[in-house]
Amino acid sequence: MANEIRIAIVEIDGPGRNLLNPEVLGKVEQGIREAAADPTVAGIVLTGSGDDAFCGGLDVPAIKAGADPVPFYEGLISILKLLPALPKPVVAAVNGDALAGGAGFVAAADYVVSVPDAKIGSYEVSVGVWPIVAQVPLVKRLGVRAAMENIVPGEPFTAERAKEVGLVNDIVPADQLRKTAEEWLLKSARGGATVASGRPSLYEVDAMSYNDALDAALTRITAAYQQ
Repeated sequence: MANEIRIAIVEIDGPGRNLLNPEVLGKVEQGIREAAADPTVAGIVLTGSGDDAFCGGLDVPAIKAGADPVPFYEGLISILKLLPALPKPVVAAVNGDALAGGAGFVAAADYVVSVPDAKIGSYEVSVGVWPIVAQVPLVKRLGVRAAMENIVPGEPFTAERAKEVGLVNDIVPADQLRKTAEEWLLKSARGGATVASGRPSLYEVDAMSYNDALDAALTRITAAYQQ
C-alpha cells in the first residue's frame, strides 16, 4: 500500500516573502482543491516557495499602492474556510516566518512542522492594525488566552513557544522539514476512507457546544447503522 500513497505539495509562491494577492491565493486554492479531488493523493503539504519564508501575509504594499483590498481578504477567507472541510489532512511545512494570513494557514492546518527559527503569528497590532481575519483561526486553534499572547502585543511566537501553546507539532532542521511533514501524512493515511469521511467532523465538533456535538454524533451514528 505504501507505494500507492502520494503526497501533494502546494506552494505559496508570492512576491517578497511569499505575500498573498488574489492571483497567489487563487493558485493556492486551486492546488488544494485539485489535490483533494485526486484519488491517488493521501494528504497535502502546504509550504512556502523558496528557503526562507512560509508566508508574510497579505501583500500590503500592493493594497497601499491602490489595489482593492476586498478580493485579497475574500481569497484568504475562502482558503481558511476550505481547509477544515477537506476530506484529506493538511500539514503546514513552515520553512520560514508565517505571519498574519500565513499564520492563519498554519492554525487551519491539521499538523504543523516548523524550522527552529521561524516566527509564527500575527504582527498587525505592532503597526496599529487589529488582525480581524487572522485572529479567527488563531483563536479557534489556541483559545483566547494563548492567542492573546501573540495578538495583543503583535509579537509572533517563536517556533518553540508555538509548539508549547499547541500551534506546532514538530520542530526540525530545514533539511528534514519536507520528510517530517510527509511522515505526518503517511500516519494519517493508515485510516484510509475512514479518515476521509471523519476528518471534517472534528472541526464541526469544535464549532459546536458540548451538548450539540453529542446530539449530532447520535444523529450520525444512527444514520450509519440504518444504512
